[in-house]
Amino acid sequence: MKNVLIPVDGSANALRAVGYMIDHVRENGPCTLHLLNVQPPIVSGTVLGFVSKDMIQEYYLDEAKMALADAKAALDKAGVMYQEALRVGHIAESIKAYATEHQCDHIIMGSRGLGAAGSLLLGSVALKVLHTIHIPVVLIN
Repeated sequence: MKNVLIPVDGSANALRAVGYMIDHVRENGPCTLHLLNVQPPIVSGTVLGFVSKDMIQEYYLDEAKMALADAKAALDKAGVMYQEALRVGHIAESIKAYATEHQCDHIIMGSRGLGAAGSLLLGSVALKVLHTIHIPVVLIN
């Protein structure tokens, strides 16, 4: 793995994916690591009547900052270099687009820790990414 994307949503599963990459870097040496937070768009035209575009952009930035905080802290503590990015859009499509634009060779992402009975209910974002992208995707429970 040389150019790796980790989609981060602030969940414990996403943080475990970051931990997985920290271990990988310690064992195999550095790689280019991308942290990506995708915010779903605010699509209601009614909202735009009461809130400015600048306020909405600030909201996206605040949400991304909170979602990325623990992942960044873990990487900083481990001394692992990374790039961070925010996208607004449909999550799986944005992950695919970012991975393509930055020529990522792997995606490491969290998945819900389901038992055998629930394994068919894999998270919808993870499932969409698996079905739409043609690079290796590692799901971390």
